[in-house]
Amino acid sequence: MNSNPLAEVFGFPISNQSKKANNFRINKLCPFSNIVPNCTKDKAQDPLGVCSILHNGECVITCPVRFREDWSIIEDAARFAFPPEAKWTSLSEVKLNDIDGKPAGNIDYVIVRLDDDGSVIDFVSVEVQGVYISGNLRNAFKNYIKNPSPDFKWDGENYPHPDYLSSSRKRLIPQMLSKGGIFKSWGKKQCIVIQEEFFSTLPEIPVCTEAKADIAWFLYRLDHDKHTDTYHLALSRTVYTEYDSALNTVISPRPGDIDVFLGTLQKKLASRKPISVSPDNPQTILESPNDINE
Repeated sequence: MNSNPLAEVFGFPISNQSKKANNFRINKLCPFSNIVPNCTKDKAQDPLGVCSILHNGECVITCPVRFREDWSIIEDAARFAFPPEAKWTSLSEVKLNDIDGKPAGNIDYVIVRLDDDGSVIDFVSVEVQGVYISGNLRNAFKNYIKNPSPDFKWDGENYPHPDYLSSSRKRLIPQMLSKGGIFKSWGKKQCIVIQEEFFSTLPEIPVCTEAKADIAWFLYRLDHDKHTDTYHLALSRTVYTEYDSALNTVISPRPGDIDVFLGTLQKKLASRKPISVSPDNPQTILESPNDINE
């Protein structure tokens, strides 16, 4: 386990003691093209300024704003969706409604292709997801920020770590079902931006060619620059999938061994005690104390 969970705080590794890094910590600034100069994660007045955490020797992005570095995610998605000569721009936080006018959610980014008159002739969605955290990250952050030392160590209770399961079940899958389903019905392409580590925890999704793809999964990593002591976003690879096969794969749990489940049933039966049969209760049943109120 790492000596502490903090990889980047207000945009810089805690080992970075440069004037710029210290200024960002003191003033709670965000270097990754946030809507405002200051970090607003969790609480605007008391932000949780952790961009990424350390886990198994890797930097795991916890804040979706971290993916905005140099806006490379938008350029990468545009190259997938449109021909090289296309004119395009991007819009953020675009509302999407269903056929009844009910909200289906906001799309993180929509890249729109324009004709020579500036009219929209095509578009593609871009959904960005950091990773949810299990454990208490704020305690570690608060203790570090009191005295931002490069030698900071933390082994407090409820040590924070990535919660990939919740990240997929509570956000990724609902987004694919609601917003993704609408874009699929329109015949429009979709882009999903996540880290390589997150993608590796998903079930193996059937891939297809770029030409047939409904969804492009852009998988990024954070590379450390020793000279500047900063991390930089880099595209690891792009995975192309069809919508239906991808959705069916991620929503279907991987089945365990049926013999294990049969063993569970057998143990539960063995733990029950028989109840005497009477004329008013003609069926012989087995019952355990835990089942009485079920």
